[in-house]
Amino acid sequence: MALEKGRVCVTGAGGYLGSWVVKLLLSKDYLVHGTVRDPTDDKNAHLMKIDKATENLKLFKAELLDYSSLSCAIQGCRGVFHVASPVPFTAVSNPEVEVIEPAVKGTLNVLKACAEAKVKRVVIVSSGSAVLSNPVWPKGQVMDENCWSDKEYCRATKNWYNLSKTEAESEAWEYAKRSGLDVVAICPSLILGPILQPTVNASTKVLIKILKDGCDSLENKLRPIIDVRDVTEALLLLYETPEAEGRYICTAHAIRVKDLVEKLRSIYPNYKYPKSFTEEGQEAIMMSSEKLQRLGWSFRSLEETLIDSVENYQKTGLLD
Repeated sequence: MALEKGRVCVTGAGGYLGSWVVKLLLSKDYLVHGTVRDPTDDKNAHLMKIDKATENLKLFKAELLDYSSLSCAIQGCRGVFHVASPVPFTAVSNPEVEVIEPAVKGTLNVLKACAEAKVKRVVIVSSGSAVLSNPVWPKGQVMDENCWSDKEYCRATKNWYNLSKTEAESEAWEYAKRSGLDVVAICPSLILGPILQPTVNASTKVLIKILKDGCDSLENKLRPIIDVRDVTEALLLLYETPEAEGRYICTAHAIRVKDLVEKLRSIYPNYKYPKSFTEEGQEAIMMSSEKLQRLGWSFRSLEETLIDSVENYQKTGLLD
């Protein structure tokens, strides 16, 4: 039997993915507690404009490193979607304090509050970054949920975001094992698609840079892409499907940056696209969402994601 609808909490409700999760949950008649840093801040005003928000959404002032604020938001909830995580926009001077500690300690605070509140299921948003940085994974073999980023390799290459997501997810599994808390994790690749929030997030910047930077050269990386709305649907599917367990990779399209630019240029010829592309040394790494698809999850076309993204950026003035 599917989990009955009721009260759920979304951490990082005002962010890119969090906003879409709130929107979907409200459309499905859930009562939603959303954690944000400041409920009165204009950058969270879009949440209360979502359909059914005035009746069914309550915003809580909470910080990942402040246990009591999280506990307050999670109390009385049947399920929790832990979406919040620090994403460094610029170079970090102290990665342990700025990126790793908030991700790990924040996740453990959420889980502890969930255990205390007797939450039935927690869906954690991890990342493809907790899968991809693995130099010993057999070359040419598609990465599945058994593949984990190597922590020492992340440290050596100063890939602090990948390290933070890997540390946070592995600590979450340790906590789940010790406490018996029902935890499911999702590992999305690069998330694109329209934005609901007024501020630009890190993954959206990737696409905006391609469209308007007019840079001379861009690395021809293989980009695994997933639509924000498809990740949102996957999160709800994992919450509502009792047999869902463990971690789930969530990705849809793998495309080289050069091919992505050509695809965009064919639809929107007038933007300042990169003039050339450099080939990077590393091999293309592929991830598979087969485990998630076996639960009945599907995804939209890359064209739909790109068109909806660009039209949204145009409308909100991000490409001016």
